[in-house]
Amino acid sequence: MIAGVLLAATPSHAQTFDPRYPVCMHVYSGASGGGGEWYDCSFTSLPQCRATATGRAATCDLNPYYPVNMPAPRRYRQPIVH
Repeated sequence: MIAGVLLAATPSHAQTFDPRYPVCMHVYSGASGGGGEWYDCSFTSLPQCRATATGRAATCDLNPYYPVNMPAPRRYRQPIVH
């Protein structure tokens, strides 16, 4: 019973990868920062993410849920009228 109460009171951090952005920053928080780690998937490029990660305990990686193999939308050609 007590273990269940303790587990319910502990906050959980879901790892969410926003599929709209191709790059995620993995932020590591040490003991002085309260512990834990999380992902911030709001970057459009690795250089943009790396600029934000500078000076932090963080790494930038490609988002595993970004649909890179998604087929391009089909373009329909207008008929040429002579």
